[in-house]
Amino acid sequence: MAFDAAMLRFVVGEINEKLTNGKVDKIYQPGREEAVFVIRCGGEEHRLNLSAGGNGSYMNLTSLKPENPATPPMFCMMLRKHFSGARFAGAEQLGFERAARLTFDTHDELGFSTKKHVIVELMGRFSNIIVTNAEDRIVGVLKSVDFTVSEKRQVLPGMLYELPPKQDKLDPLAEQTDERTFKALAAKEDPDRSAEKFIMAHFAGLSPLIAREIVYRAAGRTDASLRDAERGLTAQFMDMIRRIRERDGIPTLVKRDGVPVEYAFCEIGQYGAGVEILHPETYGELIDLYFGERSREERLHRKASDIFKLLSNAESRIIRKTERQKEELAACADGEKYKLWGDLITANIWRLERGMSECELENWYAEDPAPVVIPLDKRLSPSANAQVYYKKYAKSKTALVRLTEQIEEARTELEYVYTVLDALSRADTERELSEIRTELYHSGYASKMKNYTERKQSAPSIARYRTTDGHTVLCGRNNTANDYLTTKLAARSDWWFHTKNQPGSHVVLECFEGESDPSESAFTDAAEIAAFNSKAKGGTMIPVDYTRVSKVKKPAGSKPGFVIYSSNWTAYVTPDEEKVLAMRQK
Repeated sequence: MAFDAAMLRFVVGEINEKLTNGKVDKIYQPGREEAVFVIRCGGEEHRLNLSAGGNGSYMNLTSLKPENPATPPMFCMMLRKHFSGARFAGAEQLGFERAARLTFDTHDELGFSTKKHVIVELMGRFSNIIVTNAEDRIVGVLKSVDFTVSEKRQVLPGMLYELPPKQDKLDPLAEQTDERTFKALAAKEDPDRSAEKFIMAHFAGLSPLIAREIVYRAAGRTDASLRDAERGLTAQFMDMIRRIRERDGIPTLVKRDGVPVEYAFCEIGQYGAGVEILHPETYGELIDLYFGERSREERLHRKASDIFKLLSNAESRIIRKTERQKEELAACADGEKYKLWGDLITANIWRLERGMSECELENWYAEDPAPVVIPLDKRLSPSANAQVYYKKYAKSKTALVRLTEQIEEARTELEYVYTVLDALSRADTERELSEIRTELYHSGYASKMKNYTERKQSAPSIARYRTTDGHTVLCGRNNTANDYLTTKLAARSDWWFHTKNQPGSHVVLECFEGESDPSESAFTDAAEIAAFNSKAKGGTMIPVDYTRVSKVKKPAGSKPGFVIYSSNWTAYVTPDEEKVLAMRQK
């Protein structure tokens, strides 16, 4: 579902309830198209998140705390200049549009009290964050819009703010939009027209999800025509509008196979029993659940695009090279045939003459002798033809050994690339991305990373967990951290865990002082942590190898993160995401 005007109405109401008269404490810009206001109100700290991303524009009170860039962007500095220390006076929706004005009581350059506004337009790829003064004159904008971008509406500093041009649709919250109006519009339509398309065509601010839900409630299915839904369509439409007008809703999240697929301000029944329906306590939490992981992944891909491209190209290159080598290796199977031909020519050289294009000789080496047709080079003598085949045989023997080695080297390199991709998929911070870049630099990939400069690194990123019985579990966040954890940080008597034959983190279960073997529950918790922090995450009955740290060795010259171990045991676990995240130490 798109963040429509109806959802914005509920979010604005929630923001006013919790933030009015709060003081702006901090302002951040964690992403290129988003801003976060940290506002203290009633002794509590709230985070107002504004996202103007083209793939996900929304506004909410968030509990997520993404990492902020070391150097604040210019737009963030402008927001701090105008709103640091300001009081939040309230939020209002601009008509029934996907736009809201946030008003703050602050001071101008001369110290006089004034009001300033942050206008958030949540309109897909046209989304924007605009700062205006008390007279609604624009003083700053996230995305400037000039004549080269739009001839209809420009958004530039110094101009008066104007709403985007309205659509030729009715405002469903307006007084004149009543049952009579709805029925009159429906009467003019073709009875066989889709009821959903009728609602979307005539009424502004409603997403397709809400239009389908109205139709579903009226007719029992979402693809009903106006004729099929005629009996209950008007009543269901007016009931939905009443709920929006009175903010009589409930945060609703629809999940399929554990993945959020829709969110809404009301109950959603159109998906039947094939989905899971959740009701978070607040609309802010609802939006976090739907957009949170997606926003993190988009931010990660944007910041790590060079690494993703590098690893993707390396993967493709290795796979293509390996396929060619396997074809050449298959051709080496002809080596024994060439030796046989050379032997047969030598044994029958008295029967052959220069100028022959082929010869047919008995193969006395076979259990059932049969004639063999051997191609010959007319320009060469019989003995020279035999030497040609002996050389091909010798070449194929050398190639067989070398190609086998090269294929194994390629397999090892490909496995290493997969371990880096796995670590990259779980990276949360700039520091972890920097560690991965440094790792690739030392692994020989630096020449392929543009503008890379090595920075002095502190200790690698190690995540800490606490088991249900109080044991500490350490988890490497990437290959460099894995090496540091296993070879330097962990005690030899601690226990080491890793998913079997899958890329993933090295995990160490620390023993209490004087303890030889931790409890069974501690072993299970550590195994679940290892499975959760691996490529096998999301699977069931995941095999996890575990052994003493003293049994784990790192071969000299091996790739980062690569170790060998012996005398291990294997546990099969199905990690519980909520349980693992609850064990994570901040």
